[in-house]
Amino acid sequence: MEEKTFWACLLVLQAPAESNIPNDMYGSDWPVVDEWIGKFEISHRMMTTTNLERAARPEFLFGEANSEGRSANQMTTPKAFGADAALLDEYSRAVVSAVERVAPSVVNIEVQQRGKNQRRDNGGNGSGFMITPDGFILTNSHVVHAATRIIVNLSGGRDYPAQLIGDDPETDLAVIRIDAPQLVHVRLADSEGLRVGQLAIAIGNPFGFQASVTAGVISALGRSMYSQSGRLIDNIIQTDAALNPGNSGGPLVNSAGEVIGVNTAMIRPAQGICFAIASNTARLVAGWLIRDGRIRRSYIGVAGQNVPLHRRVVRFYNLPLETGVLVVSIEKNSPAEPAGLREGDLIVAFNGQPIGSVHDLHKILVGEQIGVSASLTVIRQTEKLELTILPAESR
Repeated sequence: MEEKTFWACLLVLQAPAESNIPNDMYGSDWPVVDEWIGKFEISHRMMTTTNLERAARPEFLFGEANSEGRSANQMTTPKAFGADAALLDEYSRAVVSAVERVAPSVVNIEVQQRGKNQRRDNGGNGSGFMITPDGFILTNSHVVHAATRIIVNLSGGRDYPAQLIGDDPETDLAVIRIDAPQLVHVRLADSEGLRVGQLAIAIGNPFGFQASVTAGVISALGRSMYSQSGRLIDNIIQTDAALNPGNSGGPLVNSAGEVIGVNTAMIRPAQGICFAIASNTARLVAGWLIRDGRIRRSYIGVAGQNVPLHRRVVRFYNLPLETGVLVVSIEKNSPAEPAGLREGDLIVAFNGQPIGSVHDLHKILVGEQIGVSASLTVIRQTEKLELTILPAESR
């Protein structure tokens, strides 16, 4: 190998002497001054250059070039790199294995939707995934809501028309179905066992790019977010696995290839802040939608606002919460009218359970309350009243 020798100059480095230059690139006999832990260390070395074609090979960086005279310290570089490579390879195997299990069940959903005051249908697309072998697909409500036409494209390239089985805007979940047998389907994991920092893999069709995979971690658990109907959705998973338009309705997967959430939203100005509906919520809602085609919820017919209660009222009536729901308006012919509710009343309890917000009231008004007489505790001016109300089914 042809080598050329250069005179080394006096160097005062701001980094440790090891820096990024392998010791093999030094010879001997010429002084080089390096700074290390505040002291000057002088060694007699000379800089050499080597053939560029040989230097470009990865073996050169790990000590294959200039192999004569290696020290014991130099021999640790390949071992350290090998350990890191093994860790990276384990991570890759986990992601690849999960994707191979779930990707065949992920579908692309093309829809035609007609909004209010629109004469023409608008096209759009989203993602979904098989939850049964006979063609039931779970996706987001906002992907298929008010759709006039739904086409499902399977991972193998086949297209099928789909019908909407059920749609629940309050949880942003929907179930559609295609007529195809023996389909690959996913397994829903128990989202109660999730931990912050756990691997999270998102699979979907962002901007129409089918079967795109991104990976990250679970950033937080137990988040809440508002649905398009105004209700709060609980037990939302926050992840930094990148989501883009078209990922909605796709699965969020753990390293075992189990679905832990349904990708639903991201904060556009931010980076790495994305959200998924927990698999336990998805399992419950999907079961109701397949059975009944909708989620039955009760309502009492009031528009409310969260407000703080006066401290004297809280102390006088020994209320457990310092907030309540102010009745802003009452719907005509609703259960609130015969119950005697008035605008300006403060709802503080329902069947003895404290109510501190509209969300608390929504959580209590489930399907089991339809047609069942309940007690409503309100503060009217400074008087505490107990009213009897009969919740009706939400339309």
